[in-house]
Amino acid sequence: MKSTMYTRTITFLSVLLLSTGVLSACSSNSPSNSPSNSTGSSPGNKSTEVVSEDTDPLGKYDKALTIRFARDVDNDMQDNIIPKTPGETVEDNRWLKAYSEKLGIDVKYDWTVSVGDAYTQKMNVTLTSGALPDMLRVTGAQMKQLAEANMIEDLTPYWDAYASDLLKEYYQVQGPAVLNAPKIDGKMMGVGTPEVYGDGVYLWLRKDWLEKLGIPAPKTMDDLIAISEAFTTQDPDGNGKNDTYGLAFTKDLYGGAMGLEGFFAGYHAYPNMWIDDGSGNLVWGSTLPEVKESLQVLSAMYKAGQIDKEFGVKDGGKVAETIAAGKVGIDFGAQWNPMYPLISNYQNDPEANWEGYSLVSVDGQPVLSPQKFGATEFWVVKKGFSNPEALIKMFNLHAELIWGETGDFDYYFMPKANGGVGVWKYSPVQPYPPYKNITAFRDLETARANNTLDQLTGEPLSIYENIVAYENGDTTQWGWPKIYGVDGVFRHGVKYIDNDLLKLEGYAGPPTPTMTEKQSTLKSLETEMFVKLIMGAASIDEFDKFVTDWNKLGGADMTKEVNEWYASVK
Repeated sequence: MKSTMYTRTITFLSVLLLSTGVLSACSSNSPSNSPSNSTGSSPGNKSTEVVSEDTDPLGKYDKALTIRFARDVDNDMQDNIIPKTPGETVEDNRWLKAYSEKLGIDVKYDWTVSVGDAYTQKMNVTLTSGALPDMLRVTGAQMKQLAEANMIEDLTPYWDAYASDLLKEYYQVQGPAVLNAPKIDGKMMGVGTPEVYGDGVYLWLRKDWLEKLGIPAPKTMDDLIAISEAFTTQDPDGNGKNDTYGLAFTKDLYGGAMGLEGFFAGYHAYPNMWIDDGSGNLVWGSTLPEVKESLQVLSAMYKAGQIDKEFGVKDGGKVAETIAAGKVGIDFGAQWNPMYPLISNYQNDPEANWEGYSLVSVDGQPVLSPQKFGATEFWVVKKGFSNPEALIKMFNLHAELIWGETGDFDYYFMPKANGGVGVWKYSPVQPYPPYKNITAFRDLETARANNTLDQLTGEPLSIYENIVAYENGDTTQWGWPKIYGVDGVFRHGVKYIDNDLLKLEGYAGPPTPTMTEKQSTLKSLETEMFVKLIMGAASIDEFDKFVTDWNKLGGADMTKEVNEWYASVK
């Protein structure tokens, strides 16, 4: 059963549709040569017949098409101006000029707010009012509500007809989940990012501590546990005090930095994601026996003092402070961890040398780097808008202008004169190639091997210039060689991809009814129990009771719904 809030929202939106007819009317800014007008089809009753014979992915409209958007603005764009791009604002910049000059699309904003909660709150108000922009970015749950209220367009025919070869290539790299995610009842109701899985989870270690204690890099989980013990008991910081820990992680347990996903993976456990159980069905990884084994090891480490006794009440900011203070030597996280939180340790202690390693296994079997499905937002088109294909064409142009054969990366992505701030942020839509970071690393490796670094262009050149800046004394660039340098962590990322060592989450659909109603409760149940088990506040056998309770409180229903979706997309 849907929650009360969900039901009220749908009822209100449906009444709004019936009583006002606002969303079934054509936009007053629509061109007379739009596909819907040219066929005589009603904008509120579109089908594959509305697709024009002219399906040029980058075709320009004969008459200017005005599209109203809404967006958030991050710190780099506050006061409506990115540093070192004088004269450009959110409402007037190179990207909006490109859409106008190359596609005949004039972008206008109904509203702009700061990134984060302000955007979420403003979007909720907008959805409740029913006064939608022509195109908007929403969560999966919001997309589902809008689709059920018949307030957004089915984009299936437009994607099939207008998506460029380059864009389609991006959406194929990480498998069918990318395009399945926005499908509701088999219809593509939105467009998400082409990258829904990351570059991998890595093991980050204080290499200077390893060298000081005469310990080699770990090859197994047993090695890593021994390193954790040494970092805890052998005074690696040399201050004569018993004040260091082995492993850092937060009270939330999971995350791109200071999370436990990489630790669990060492025991072939994959909590907090839906994984194939080996028989063609999906199961919530947190409920499997391998997780119980991992928690038992963590509990022993906690008892031995290798984990901060207060981790259960510390968020990422507080744990980052511990890392900055040089009190911990092991961190699991994404490739970007040198940018945050590890650089703070280096800034306080220039001798601190963190290095990234691939994950290690408990039994010598290959360990898979877990990749949770990351499509959390989707672009949708208001029902009745005359030219839904315009969204696809904007995606096409964005990809082409940065990474296409006719593109200009230095102008449209991150100009050298712009101080490292990306002007790509000016674009209202921002698709980018999957694994583009590892692709840039491969280009750098090829250039290093062939002594052709002077021939680099685009993103690899920008990265290389940051590495050189660090080598020339700019300590703010410390993180770049840790990721992209000769000994950078992406040398392991390449192996992950080339050897099929990424564990991709299996569920990629919109929120199911039970997820909408009960997932937050189940998440709290899981986190609270796992923290208790690690801290020894509950017997490890309580894990079995957690699994039973999880199923009774909605997990079993959620699993059933997930597998119904899984069967429908196979």
